[in-house]
Amino acid sequence: MTVTRRHILKTAAAFSLLPSLAGANQITLTARTGAQLIAPPGYPETRVWGFEGRVPGAPIRLSQGAQISRRLVNELPQATSVHWHGIRIDNAMDGVPGLTQEAIPPGQSFDYHFKVPDAGTYWYHAHNQSVEQVARGLYGPLIVDESEAPDVDQDLVLMLDDWRLDPETAQITEDFDNSHDLSHAGRLGNLVSVNGSFDPIFPVSRHQRLRLRLINAANARVFVLGIEGLAGWIVALDGMPLDQPIPIDDTFPLAPAQRVDLVVDVSADDPGTASLFSQERNGSFGLARFVVSGQATSRPRTDVRPLPPNPLPDLVDTTQASIHRMTLQGGAMRWLESARLGGTELSGRELAQLGRFWALNGIAERPDDPFLDVEKGSVHQIEFVNETAFAHAMHLHGHHFRLILADGSLGPWRDTVLVERGETRKIALVADNPGNWLLHCHMLGHAASGMMSWFRVT
Repeated sequence: MTVTRRHILKTAAAFSLLPSLAGANQITLTARTGAQLIAPPGYPETRVWGFEGRVPGAPIRLSQGAQISRRLVNELPQATSVHWHGIRIDNAMDGVPGLTQEAIPPGQSFDYHFKVPDAGTYWYHAHNQSVEQVARGLYGPLIVDESEAPDVDQDLVLMLDDWRLDPETAQITEDFDNSHDLSHAGRLGNLVSVNGSFDPIFPVSRHQRLRLRLINAANARVFVLGIEGLAGWIVALDGMPLDQPIPIDDTFPLAPAQRVDLVVDVSADDPGTASLFSQERNGSFGLARFVVSGQATSRPRTDVRPLPPNPLPDLVDTTQASIHRMTLQGGAMRWLESARLGGTELSGRELAQLGRFWALNGIAERPDDPFLDVEKGSVHQIEFVNETAFAHAMHLHGHHFRLILADGSLGPWRDTVLVERGETRKIALVADNPGNWLLHCHMLGHAASGMMSWFRVT
């Protein structure tokens, strides 16, 4: 049997370790096992690991500048932690075992407390043995509302993921350390879900205005997304508003861990269907359907206003910024000749036997010494040079950065940049958040097998 039912789009209608800092009213976030229907109806429920046993975990939604307080209770058979992805957070709350905290053993808890300085679309996910724990479903959305809400009729969060399920049992295949996946594109699934279910339906009306918050929670899949029966704009990337919304007139990529906010108007007929779809090599396949019933207004709205800006550091002139080169190396077809592991230079064959297939600047693990050791407030450029045969989604913790475009101008703010095979991408950042911060590939198998580093801001 085939787990993936595909909808080819032809028309719009086709488709604790530390003592508690809080009182008795502390809100808990419990990581535990559960089961839910992820495959199409008629298949068994899939056993998952989730926050409160569900995938995705319950949305955490609060206002800009508010304080978040959660006690993570670990009822899983493995140690875990939570990373609050995209939040410019206090370093001690960043959730990285071995760098900002110890992993939380089964049966114990950890209290997370921090403020959210920026409005936008973020997410939270496990950050210990992530290649397995995120693949099992341990993630959820984190939404920070603007003080001035945009003029929309519905605000929908859509978390995209792909699952590798056994086609007979609909259970997650437990080959998380598969050498082929680790050394190639990563763990790619055979079924795509939106908000933990297959082919979900959202009721809408013609000419309604929607805000779609798209979050890529997949281990490795780069989605190439498009819309049918909808018309609108990209208004934010990785939580950060664009200076000017970008009209959507083609497909657009969304790499693992990245987010994109759309404001769209429903243009499909009543009755009819609009769609969010993924463009693949062999066609366009529906991810979610928006079933149209009724008409909200007689005509669509004509434009969209930019979202209010976040209080990001000033970053205008980078001409005097230090440039730091990070070379992405290894993987299938361009195997490592050698790299350092534990302070020892090993051959590519020796590294492969240890499950290490990738390196950053010749180091196949998170090194003892930081990639950067810089002063707070200093401005830097990082040049990611991809010498491998695969794409990599490079993510910085604790900071947002600006892309440096081909003409030298500064592009949008991001926290994760997709570096295609053979490509060089430059970013610029103000190192304004003190602490030890992870820098890694968010193709989680690549990080687990060598693509992990860190930087220090003092």
